[in-house]
Amino acid sequence: MESQPLPLAGVTVVAVEQAVAAPFATRQLADLGARVIKVERIDGGDFARGYDTAARGLASHFVWCNRGKESIAVDLKDPRGLDVVRRLVRDADVFVQNLAQGAAARLGLDAATLCAAHPRLIAVDISGYGAGGPYADKRAYDMLVQCEAGLVSVTGTPAQPVKAGIPAADIAAAMYAFSGVLAALVRRGVTGRGGPVEVSMLESLAEWMGHPLHHTLHGGTAPARTGLAHAVIAPYDAYPTADGGRVLLSVQNDREWRRLAEQVLGRPELGSDPAFATNAARVAHRERTDELVGQALGALGTDEALARLEGAGLACARLRDLREVADHPQLAARERWREVGSPVGPLRALLPPITLPGGDAARMGDVPALGEHTEELLRAVGMTDDEIAALRRDGVAA
Repeated sequence: MESQPLPLAGVTVVAVEQAVAAPFATRQLADLGARVIKVERIDGGDFARGYDTAARGLASHFVWCNRGKESIAVDLKDPRGLDVVRRLVRDADVFVQNLAQGAAARLGLDAATLCAAHPRLIAVDISGYGAGGPYADKRAYDMLVQCEAGLVSVTGTPAQPVKAGIPAADIAAAMYAFSGVLAALVRRGVTGRGGPVEVSMLESLAEWMGHPLHHTLHGGTAPARTGLAHAVIAPYDAYPTADGGRVLLSVQNDREWRRLAEQVLGRPELGSDPAFATNAARVAHRERTDELVGQALGALGTDEALARLEGAGLACARLRDLREVADHPQLAARERWREVGSPVGPLRALLPPITLPGGDAARMGDVPALGEHTEELLRAVGMTDDEIAALRRDGVAA
């Protein structure tokens, strides 16, 4: 059977993007076969290039979010640089931007303006708080939006709220922008017309707050911060083991509690003890419940504890650090790791989680150097050698 092409092969995306939200969205498009042209500043490019040097001298955020793209560096404040982007957009299917609020409109690169000029274009505006309302012009970094969306209020311990360890607001906006583009491409296939797509970080993350938000709206109280424990289920926590590991255990119903009591705790009478027999009772006596589970698992090594829990048909997991994730046996068995090219040589990267059996493999292209494709893209929009030389001489292109 002939292999299916990648679903976005033939789709061209132009992105004036920085940081995480837009770059992560367009990287998903690139992985699925789209050609993504990344427009960067001439003085350092996407500022995420400077976040750190952890990836053999490159920034880890940039490596993660920007493989498979072509980089062109032009000065959008110069009319000649802006004209280059407009020429690129003329032949594009999708345009994505996440500039500071109002900046794209001043340049004529906002979705409404571009879609009015190019009816088949799908143009995406990613913002922190949306185009209107009292927060429209506020700076919107990931941690700030995590706070505004309430994520920090439900994350951490009873004593200390904490932000998520990943840029959750950026990722939420990126994934809604990605799915918004896919939906708009489907609609264009039916109607022949593109159109604007708007995504805000606050609205994206507020949607992800569904369970605690609805619990508060309809139950009247916000779920408590419980660390690794669950606010309304017990036992559900991470428990230390004899060899220094930690095992996460989740008992979802009373039948599972009885199996835990008999096969792991060695205390079958706890299965019918009124203080523990129901989830409500175990939550009410959480401290004693956790003590019983902790004593049993604390006497076992991590591997043995997991084996006993799995043998009893109970949900459990090993609490891994990131080096252990990089060596995860499931990821290895499913051959999820690849190498991508970069200016510093090959770097490990995970295959994208969307798998399309029977189709071409995801296109995990190289991480581009700043302005690596400037010259070929300038030629592609019709510029002569003299015009290109003038742009470089005047600091408009790099």
